[in-house]
Amino acid sequence: MTTEEVRTNVEKALEEIRPFLQSDGGDISLISIDNDTSVKVRLEGACVGCSVNQMTLKSGVEMTIKKYVPQIEEVINVG
Repeated sequence: MTTEEVRTNVEKALEEIRPFLQSDGGDISLISIDNDTSVKVRLEGACVGCSVNQMTLKSGVEMTIKKYVPQIEEVINVG
């Protein structure tokens, strides 16, 4: 998978997740993809102070991104 394909698929994954976050008053932005294996995102809005955002990040965001791009090893919130 090329770097461009990785970015496109990560964006597709975020588009799948975004409506759930927005329904709770939050959002997510892609910050960077490092070495095609590490994704940095920023949780925004209501997600910033939410006590479950680490659980959301791991179980929802990371799982969905890995579904689209299996070689991703980690998703980091740089918020």
